[in-house]
Amino acid sequence: MVSKEIVVQNQVGLHARPATFFIQKANEFSASIWISKDERKVNAKSLLGVLSLGITRGTAVTLTADGADEEAAIEGLTNLVESNFAE
Repeated sequence: MVSKEIVVQNQVGLHARPATFFIQKANEFSASIWISKDERKVNAKSLLGVLSLGITRGTAVTLTADGADEEAAIEGLTNLVESNFAE
């Protein structure tokens, strides 16, 4: 199991279009992936789950992956978020 804390810095946070990109990237991996904010933890492959966290600009979240490609999953999602979803 691998975990990493990241800060979402794009303009709208993980809402609508960026959340869709995030979900699509998460679904490229076979590992189970979760995203946590405060005390809430949701499946990172679920659009409704991710949107329900209300992640705005400047929010710190923790990504956790468990499975065969867990390290690649965390790296891929971190790179996506750090690229500000190519805005």
